[in-house]
Amino acid sequence: MSNKQDPLTYRDSGVDIDTGNALIDRIKPHTKRTIRPEVLGGLGGFGGLMELPEGYTQPVLVSGTDGVGTKLKLAIEAQVYDTIGIDLVAMCVNDIIVTGAEPLFFLDYFATAKLDNAIAEDVIKGIADGCVQSGAALIGGETAEMPGMYAPGDFDLAGFSVGVVERAEILDPADVKPGHVLLGLASSGPHSNGYSLIRKVLEVSGASLTDEFENTTLGEALLAPTTIYVKPVLDALRQNNIHALAHITGGGLTENLPRVMPENSKAVINLSNWKRPAVFDWLQQNGNIEEQEMLRTFNCGIGMVAVLSEADLDSVQSVFSNAGLKSYVIGSIDESDKSEPCVEYL
Repeated sequence: MSNKQDPLTYRDSGVDIDTGNALIDRIKPHTKRTIRPEVLGGLGGFGGLMELPEGYTQPVLVSGTDGVGTKLKLAIEAQVYDTIGIDLVAMCVNDIIVTGAEPLFFLDYFATAKLDNAIAEDVIKGIADGCVQSGAALIGGETAEMPGMYAPGDFDLAGFSVGVVERAEILDPADVKPGHVLLGLASSGPHSNGYSLIRKVLEVSGASLTDEFENTTLGEALLAPTTIYVKPVLDALRQNNIHALAHITGGGLTENLPRVMPENSKAVINLSNWKRPAVFDWLQQNGNIEEQEMLRTFNCGIGMVAVLSEADLDSVQSVFSNAGLKSYVIGSIDESDKSEPCVEYL
């Protein structure tokens, strides 16, 4: 009996999107859509180069990194690959904007067992779409083949973004005062948070992603791409006095609003001031989820909150309305006898 082994036919490999391979020609048209004037050179180097925009006297760089969590598993199951990249960009740039910073560039990491160029192109197209929506340039990334690390057909995504803000214009929680208004910006759905619970609800309810839901399917409602708030928020920041911004991600309003509030303050929120998207009602009913858990896990229809003076409310809402973005006065900031900032629901 021969002990001769078959030759090895694969290896772990990292494939930069900046180096030559069959994927490069497919993604170049997408990356070109994102290029800003400050980008130096093009694809092909070991690192992306970008100079700071002109006009800043004390520029401060702001960075953010994130993924899309287990929403990715639903996207793979539904074979919807062209919007998950928007989610990836959104989770990073929406974090950056809360400091008052303008996103400059974005990089992605795509890891899989075996590269499928068609799927990778769809994902990167979505990333490019998100970059166009946010004004960030897609200047590089990494595509890694790691058989044995991922099951066939699986892949993972991560993203990284850098923005810039004038030092004097960094949003500071210390500027938030009692009497300030909380203006909630509408979300498109669960965005990219709470999907472990969502998947559990799907499991226990026996529902299918192809089930009819409202005017679409349940899968399409759950996979609606995360809203990118960057451009309308930047417009509002330039024209009005916004004191703070909170990106409502995992932890919901309950845990994210206090991150931009000073000590001895509380956010008093009236839950009847906006109508939740129907997908949240479906999740609560089919998962038998308590109200406090809903508010602690999901954005419940509010993906970003701006804190501002009542005198600036009309003009700020006008900016968002002109951008096609719904906004709601969801509450206000009050004094609290507790040192730790908190949220109180009415």
